[in-house]
Amino acid sequence: MIRGGGGASARTALSEVSVSLSPPLPQRPAEAPFLGVGVGLRPRYTPEILERAADPALGIDFVEAISENFMVPGGRPRRVLAEVRRALPVLLHGVSLNVGSADPLDAGHLDALDELARRVEPAWISDHLCWTGTGGHSLHDLLPLPCTEEALRHVAGRVARVQERLGRRIALENVSTYAAFAHDTLAEWEFLVGVAEAADCGILLDVNNVFVSAHNHGFDPLRYLAAIPPERVFQIHLAGHSVEGELLIDTHDHPVRPEVWALYEAALRRIGPVSTLIEWDDRFPPLATLVAEAARARAILARVTRERNDRAGAAARGAAAASLAAHHLA
Repeated sequence: MIRGGGGASARTALSEVSVSLSPPLPQRPAEAPFLGVGVGLRPRYTPEILERAADPALGIDFVEAISENFMVPGGRPRRVLAEVRRALPVLLHGVSLNVGSADPLDAGHLDALDELARRVEPAWISDHLCWTGTGGHSLHDLLPLPCTEEALRHVAGRVARVQERLGRRIALENVSTYAAFAHDTLAEWEFLVGVAEAADCGILLDVNNVFVSAHNHGFDPLRYLAAIPPERVFQIHLAGHSVEGELLIDTHDHPVRPEVWALYEAALRRIGPVSTLIEWDDRFPPLATLVAEAARARAILARVTRERNDRAGAAARGAAAASLAAHHLA
């Protein structure tokens, strides 16, 4: 209840009520400002993106480049990426950090990534919570880790060393999984959050991967989302998947499925506005198809934000009316 006499104090109190009743957005990582909705930078799309980068109708707010494609000493890939960077914000997303392996961290890989980051100045850097090789040999896949306390400590220590070498926090993406370890002691989301908190890194929340893994393992994807701390989410990925018998496979070669769109909306309602990327890595359609997917994500972002603001406004108006009534009755 607002207590007070003069109009000035009442106005001040009503202003304070309006502010306090607007539910605060979840805290966002300082290194990960909201960039909008982007697409993955792939060679077949790069010429059109560059040609139309100055056109607001392009419908792309940023791009995400695969780090390893540009970790080369000069040449055309670097020149093209520099041109893209002059036109749009760029993120670097790696596929072979191998942060979950028992092999020593690859110092040469980290040196090349650091050099690329210094040239490109990406908004942030990400990779995958997985292992990709052993004995110095790459298996060219994103392989799952055992969800145990021992593995958590092992990975978190390696992530901390990566961040120290790069001089910045990175974000780790949850991968899709198709098998589980018999000796797992943690849920997948507990493992992801545990690594992020122990290493003090960010999370790249792949909503399609959450849906795929939930289907394959029989858990509730909303329970997964409920465990994710909003203040650690740098970015969201959206992609299409394929059906292979009883399994869903994260193939990045279809439009985003309706169920994943629904899960994305649920994520935004809990986490708040997050930079969102549309991924497509096989059976490539025209760029216009990705732009249409980006527009759908942007529309969901706008609707969730608008509805939140409407609820906050209605709550503030109701509280203000009640406070005025109490003031006049006092």
